[in-house]
Amino acid sequence: MSDEFILSLRHSLHHVYSVARTLSWLHFIPLVILALAIIPLTGCGDKHENTPPPVRAVRYSVVGSAKTLPALERTGEILAHDETTLSFRTGGRILTRVVDIGDRVTAGQLLATLDNTTGQNQLDAATADYEGAKASAQVAALNVNRMQTLMPTGAIARTQLDTARADWLVASARLKSSEAALRNARESLGWTRLLSPKEGIITAVSASAGQIVSAGQSVLTLATGEARDVVFDVAAPDEIPSPDKAEFRVALLSDPTVNASAVLRDITPQADPLTRTWRVRATLNNPPAAMALGASVTVTLPSSAACGYVLPASALSRYADRPAVFVINQQSQAQLRVVVPARYTASSVIIASGLAPGDRVITAGVSKLRSGEQVIAGEEQP
Repeated sequence: MSDEFILSLRHSLHHVYSVARTLSWLHFIPLVILALAIIPLTGCGDKHENTPPPVRAVRYSVVGSAKTLPALERTGEILAHDETTLSFRTGGRILTRVVDIGDRVTAGQLLATLDNTTGQNQLDAATADYEGAKASAQVAALNVNRMQTLMPTGAIARTQLDTARADWLVASARLKSSEAALRNARESLGWTRLLSPKEGIITAVSASAGQIVSAGQSVLTLATGEARDVVFDVAAPDEIPSPDKAEFRVALLSDPTVNASAVLRDITPQADPLTRTWRVRATLNNPPAAMALGASVTVTLPSSAACGYVLPASALSRYADRPAVFVINQQSQAQLRVVVPARYTASSVIIASGLAPGDRVITAGVSKLRSGEQVIAGEEQP
């Protein structure tokens, strides 16, 4: 307690003593008990204020020599180098689908059919119209020949010959129109049959028998050729080096001994709106048979940085808007130092610059430390 409080307390007791001379001592028993309870607390405040805060023991890690950064690894999938989406050129109800995922097909093979009742009716109508136009054209041609024979004899007038020729021209034009309509009807009827354009493997099925599809809607996906690509995602396009140096090592996830090399094919120019990652596609060089379509693989990316210091992720803090770590200096104080991270992993951070071999970096409880705070080097973390 403060000196003023103690002085006031003494004056109060003196006044009580003066009054007690005129009253019975029994009236002051409660005050005596209260005074005896307060007196032991008179010095507690000064002792607490003069006690220094305890020095914190911290876990730390000693920075060793810079090491070559480990190569980045990503998980990918084997896909066909060339894929074709197959669809009907007209809409309708799928009648049959004779292939499934994984089936190997040949060029020209029937894959699926649509209900062709309407197409067949249109073909029948076009055929009948063509036959009528053909008959009319033949009659008109015979009539013109007849008129040309009679004209020199004077049996018919000139206007009759001109009329016959006009009728023949009209019949010929109608015949051409009917031929075109017949070809269109035959072609439209052929659109109800989905044929394979090339030899390949069916990799996806998007519609089944009985389903109503529109013109151009995806029904099957065909992988053509034997070339294979590996597809994977990266958090930043900067992780991929220049195309002339972008050669990757690809290994099966189930059997790492099965591996191949790949060269960069393309990187999507825009990040995926959901995962915020960029998709990378690389072409495999002479892929082994075990790297079948859909196989899961690991892709090793060439490292773009030379070396760095590996620290636990818990050591990373922040100074203003820059990454930093706490280093134990010669005065056993926690000193905040700005660093430049080169890469992050799930459990560690790789520092490119800002540290030197021998620095003791605090690796735990950095959120509660302040720069210049006195600490004790406790447990060393390997």
